Amino acid sequence: MRKALNHLKKCDPVLADIIERVGPIRINYREPVFETLVRSIVFQQLSGKAALTIFNRVAELCDGRITPDAIQNVTVGELRRAGLSQQKVGYIRDLAEHAAAGELDFARLNDLLDDEVIATLTQVKGIGVWTAHMFLMFALRRPNVLPVGDLGIQNAVKRAYNKRKKVTPKHVEKHGKAWHPYCSIASWYLWRSLELK
Repeated sequence: MRKALNHLKKCDPVLADIIERVGPIRINYREPVFETLVRSIVFQQLSGKAALTIFNRVAELCDGRITPDAIQNVTVGELRRAGLSQQKVGYIRDLAEHAAAGELDFARLNDLLDDEVIATLTQVKGIGVWTAHMFLMFALRRPNVLPVGDLGIQNAVKRAYNKRKKVTPKHVEKHGKAWHPYCSIASWYLWRSLELK
């Protein structure tokens, strides 16, 4: 980690300042399993508190272990009553079908390149590039992922680099060139920078 931080501090004075102000890195990782992707789908476009409540209800329906079989044994009505939208129920059931059929083999994902993981995951309804990026960073622990489409990252770049206009994925990509091969670490610090005064 020291090597990554030294690189980021050296290559980008703005990021160096953020790293100093945020302090030590504390990334919360998850396991690269089915449940982690279900969690990502549940959390899409919801506040953390509401999403966690719904996720816990889904886990309860699955007797504490969210697996493809457990999801397939829960009815659409039960998932809806847990608080999931019709669309998210469809996404989670599609994910369960892919996993149960062996089309999505979580044990093999770690052997794939980042682009291959993205291509594999985005075959499932409801899993876009953003969700695949989060899975790469926080489940597979890949060090060089830059979620250029993430609104938080765009806002952090706008704020940190004093941009007047809206920051686009291209702007993030341009700034991110210097951060390679540690874009995931840079991204984590950018997210945390939004919490600074």
